[in-house]
Amino acid sequence: MMTAVNYTEMVMTLAKPGEDIIESLTPQKAHLLHMAVGIAGEAGELLDAIKKHVVYNKPLDYRNVIEELGDLEFYMEGLRAKLAILREETLVANIAKLEVRYKGLTYSDKAAQDRADKA
Repeated sequence: MMTAVNYTEMVMTLAKPGEDIIESLTPQKAHLLHMAVGIAGEAGELLDAIKKHVVYNKPLDYRNVIEELGDLEFYMEGLRAKLAILREETLVANIAKLEVRYKGLTYSDKAAQDRADKA
């Protein structure tokens, strides 16, 4: 039976050691990690701004929302640039996915749940 102690041991056994990660780290990988971590951090800050408005009924801080969206754009562009992916390429791929998911580009809860683009 798995216990909290066994779980800790399992995690420590299965988690890739930091030394191994550092050993395989390249400047390219470091940049990708920096950009992806930046995206996650800025998304969290944007989420917090929206949470304060929705949950705590504070006025929406548009200036902060614009700032966080700009920070997201910065990190996304840094990631795209390093991977030689154009912004337009991501938009075209997203549109194609949504056209499959939402027939006629019409939203429905069923289409959102079924996710035809994942079949």
